[in-house]
Amino acid sequence: MKNSKRFLAAILTAALTTGMTACSSGGGEADTEGLEGKEISIMTPYLSSVTTNQMVEYLQNGLENEGAEVTVIDTANDFSALASRIEDVVTAQTDGIILVSADPTQLENQLQEAFDAGIPVFGCDSGYIEGMETNATSDNYQMGELITDYLFHDLMGGEGTVISLTHRPHPGVVKRCEAFDDMIAKEDNIELITEQHIPAEQPINDAQDTVENLLLSNPEKGSITAIWCGWDEPAIGATQACMEAGRDEILVVGVDGNEQAVTLIKEGTNLKATVAQNFEGMADIVLEQMKTLYTGGETEKGELYAEASLITPENAE
Repeated sequence: MKNSKRFLAAILTAALTTGMTACSSGGGEADTEGLEGKEISIMTPYLSSVTTNQMVEYLQNGLENEGAEVTVIDTANDFSALASRIEDVVTAQTDGIILVSADPTQLENQLQEAFDAGIPVFGCDSGYIEGMETNATSDNYQMGELITDYLFHDLMGGEGTVISLTHRPHPGVVKRCEAFDDMIAKEDNIELITEQHIPAEQPINDAQDTVENLLLSNPEKGSITAIWCGWDEPAIGATQACMEAGRDEILVVGVDGNEQAVTLIKEGTNLKATVAQNFEGMADIVLEQMKTLYTGGETEKGELYAEASLITPENAE
């Protein structure tokens, strides 16, 4: 049985993305040896995202420091491919799956196969469905409230026009968008000009192109008061578009605490605020919960939050 599992893993490794290590052997049963020798599959559709890449690196380094063997699987924004890869690692009997920035509701059938096989599934900045161990994330709705309140009241003074740049397939971004939706519905003197979906593959470039077109259709200074962005990369693209067009009156905000975004805030550009997520803290939560499980303990089911903080020109470092 062990040899057949190794053989399956070898076949799988040849078929998966380059740079991966083999993932086999296990079935996810808890023991007292911790993560030593465990074969863990980190899976995401968004490795090109700066913040997703950070989380994957934190997780991979932490797991390897504990003696685990790690496979990183990226499907380049393709959820169908991600579903197929989950089936592959389940067949190869991986010891555990970590979904990073991936909505589990789009993968329920494949994840059920993992649950049925006794393979534990963790989330890192993903959603949570019944059967998973835990999902470590920020309170995305609260972050949406935090950045929206700062924009509407501290920056805009309760009036003006706003554009929103969103990506609602992402489970975290959609909660921030829901907070924005709920809050703007209560504002009598703030008008939403348009909501624009920004793809995840090249969000800075796509946001810059989108905002350039919107600036052309709203050429007068003051016609756009602010641009609300569901995460920092479109905020960076929006800022670049505003700067190149000489539209220094437009306020831009984002979410994540991306290093480039923080630099733009410090430099006094259009980008005025972001909410810094604690991505290392999320990874630490996942690692701690995995160690608990693999040493015979019980994980905390549901969503566990790493604290986030508002970054403005006054406190940007």
